[in-house]
Amino acid sequence: MNSRFRKSFNGPRLSAEQAQRQGQVSSAAFLSLGQAGAIAFLNGHDDGLGARPLDLAIESDEGLAAVQQLIARRKAAAE
Repeated sequence: MNSRFRKSFNGPRLSAEQAQRQGQVSSAAFLSLGQAGAIAFLNGHDDGLGARPLDLAIESDEGLAAVQQLIARRKAAAE
């Protein structure tokens, strides 16, 4: 009944591959950096990457690998 009052989503849709990469990088970030750290990292601009990590990871397998490597380095530095 309430569905007729729901706003439609007008944003861009992710492909299946993009959604999979988003899930992989989000899981890795949350496990390594914690919730607050992951959200801040994925959504902030990273000068070393030259982009927002989440956007870069979603864009390509190479971007995902670069972001995952940076997550691993940050985790190692925090230990």
